[in-house]
Formats: sequence, C-alpha cells, structure tokens
Amino acid sequence: MTRRHQAVPLHEAAEGSPTLAGLARLARESGERLKAIELSIPPALRASIRPGPIEGTSWCLLVETSAAAAKLRQLLPVLQAKLNSKGWQVTAIRLKVGSHQK
Repeated sequence: MTRRHQAVPLHEAAEGSPTLAGLARLARESGERLKAIELSIPPALRASIRPGPIEGTSWCLLVETSAAAAKLRQLLPVLQAKLNSKGWQVTAIRLKVGSHQK
C-alpha cells in the first residue's frame, strides 16, 4: 500500500486529534483572555505582552522585558478580578519574561 503525504491545514489536523483540538482551544482562550484585559493595561505596555499557556486556573502572560513585567505585576489583582468577572476562574496570573516572537 502506498501512502501519500499531503499537507493538512491546521484546523483539519486539530479536528482529527483530541490533543491538538484541546491545545487549539486553550490557545484561542488565552488570546480571548488577553483581549478581555487589554484596556486595563497601559497602552505603552500592550505591545510587549503576549498570551501564554493556561494550566488549570493559572494563566501565564509572556512579557518581553523585566521593566514591563514589574509594571504589569502591579496590575495583576485588577487583571485577575476582571477575568473572574467575565466568567474565567483565574486564581493566579504568572509572568514569564524573555524575548518572545511577535
């Protein structure tokens, strides 16, 4: 039997695999969470923050610089409260500092 290897669009691959579907759902939700809190973040910081992984009730934000993380750390209680008010059960927001692709 000859097998042909063809490229499969990501959304089709995700639909065919429960693991990929779960990862795709979490990635989508992480982006939605960031959009939900975006207006609570000072405009100058927004470009340096990316949505990160969701692990249970903990969520991670990827931050480009330690200076941006220090400022963002002050806002964490407000951001967490905003997420909880929108229906997400978030007990912790972690910050990971480093250079991240845009």
